[in-house]
Amino acid sequence: MQRFGLVLCSTILAVGPAGAQEYSRFTVDIGGGYTVPAGATDNYTRWGWNVRGGLGLNFSPYVGAVANLGYDSLPLNSATAADIGVPGGQVNVFHATLDPVFHLTPRRRVDFYLTGGGGEFHVLREFSAATAGPTSAYIPSLGFFAPVNGPAPIPSHYSVSKPGFDAGGGVSIGAAGHGRIFAEARWDHVFVNGGHLDFLPVTFGFRW
Repeated sequence: MQRFGLVLCSTILAVGPAGAQEYSRFTVDIGGGYTVPAGATDNYTRWGWNVRGGLGLNFSPYVGAVANLGYDSLPLNSATAADIGVPGGQVNVFHATLDPVFHLTPRRRVDFYLTGGGGEFHVLREFSAATAGPTSAYIPSLGFFAPVNGPAPIPSHYSVSKPGFDAGGGVSIGAAGHGRIFAEARWDHVFVNGGHLDFLPVTFGFRW
């Protein structure tokens, strides 16, 4: 959580002074950025990247909800790839979530907001090749739900869909017309059998 706090603060400090701003009923946003592994996931993967898009409805200037689609990719670190017995690999996560949004300064040019929700996360673990033989690696965050030491090698692809949640916040600044640029940081937590996958996407984008 300390790392999440630092990431969130870094996005908030990237903005300027306030002014008046109109209230829009519907919102559409798109963005991309970098993703930082957190918790146990940080032991097995390196920093990656993300892309995101959302469609939302504001019930009032202060409260809204957004249906979000996101994709995060985290490469394996070299130590993990060596333990598994593969040249390399990555963990890709596609997710669809419904997230309430709480605007703290909606009528100002600079709007700070909090958000969080839950949904479905599709985790795809990809290796650059199947293992040459069995391995004793036990990594729940990457989809290994039990020690793998049977007679068969691990396949190069494995996917599973699991529930999860996200929480975070950000800041948006009024741009030309009714658009706003935004910077946002979240904590994503995915429940997988025997463990969990945690990562911190930091996203920059544009919202209409």
